[in-house]
Amino acid sequence: MPTIKQTLFALWQYPLPHHALSRLVGKLTHCKIPWLKNLLIRMFAQRFGIDMNEAAKEDLADYTCFNDFFTRPLKPGVRPLPREQDLVVSPVDGTISQIGSLTSQWLIQAKGRDYSASALLGDPEMAARFEDGEFTTIYLSPRDYHRIHMPLTGTLRRMLHIPGRLFSVNPATTEAVANLFARNERVVCLFDTEAGPMAMVLVGALLVASIETVWHGVVSPPTRQTVRQWHYAVNQIRLQQGEEMGRFNMGSTVILLFARDAIHWLQAEPSRKLLLGTPLAKIS
Repeated sequence: MPTIKQTLFALWQYPLPHHALSRLVGKLTHCKIPWLKNLLIRMFAQRFGIDMNEAAKEDLADYTCFNDFFTRPLKPGVRPLPREQDLVVSPVDGTISQIGSLTSQWLIQAKGRDYSASALLGDPEMAARFEDGEFTTIYLSPRDYHRIHMPLTGTLRRMLHIPGRLFSVNPATTEAVANLFARNERVVCLFDTEAGPMAMVLVGALLVASIETVWHGVVSPPTRQTVRQWHYAVNQIRLQQGEEMGRFNMGSTVILLFARDAIHWLQAEPSRKLLLGTPLAKIS
């Protein structure tokens, strides 16, 4: 059960104009006025202890706007991939929120809170492919690297943009808001891989100004009332393990789903800190 503090933190978010606030933040983070963007970047870097030694551009003043800094690329080689070919690696720098097996189509959000793959993916037929499969939820904190990479080589089959709210996805809200990841706006990407079907779900959150992929560009905004989807059967897009597939313009959460018996987790431990390329699972 959530604590009183967690419940109060969640309750104040309900009446907020989530999308309006997020779009406002988006405009601010793309502002290129030198004194303002430099102030925002310096304050953020100091507040969250950002390690600029790993960044391709170490000087904070070299970034054209706050979002340019927030989605900064890393120096080549600072996130090496393992040599083994039969591994699933972490697609991001982040922290494991939950990890394990689906019970039929149910995933764990937090202790005592489950939600369905059908609601998350927005497609019952797609969700059926992951019944009794495996999942992990990885939370990206403000200090983390915010580009998203491929956990293993895959060919893109579908992408869906599912509208929704934009609650915070930090641990306190995850404990308190039911069906959080199936309520928030999200982008679902379905890949064919050596391990069978793999779904990557990029979950939006409060103050996340947009979600984008390398093949489409910005997927959200715009935000609409109906689900949008794209099929890639003809124009195939194949991305290699470790290759960038998208990014959050401000931080959020990535959820991975695999089919039954496709993989087995190497260290199924919630709260484990990950770096991009950390081995997560072995392909069965």
